[in-house]
Amino acid sequence: MERWVRGRGDGCSISVRVSPRASRPGVSLDAGGIHIRVRSPAAEGRATAEAARLLAEALGAPPSAVSLRSGPRSRSKVFRVAGMAPEEAVRRLREAL
Repeated sequence: MERWVRGRGDGCSISVRVSPRASRPGVSLDAGGIHIRVRSPAAEGRATAEAARLLAEALGAPPSAVSLRSGPRSRSKVFRVAGMAPEEAVRRLREAL
């Protein structure tokens, strides 16, 4: 299992690194884990909200299934994905990215 994903009850937690004010938004998977680039600034939680939407899109999950678990003021964040097993999240991200 990947170190950036963990099982949590009826879902999983995914650790990501967020880069605000990026020229091209997107989600990538590299040796360091999941990296999400967003256009929004880090002010007032806008970058976090955009990162959650992009992660949900990459997972093929509804946006309501992805919520912030920790790191509201940090570039390193942990999102909770309700109703998705860790193995399924890894598979979907690898296929999408």
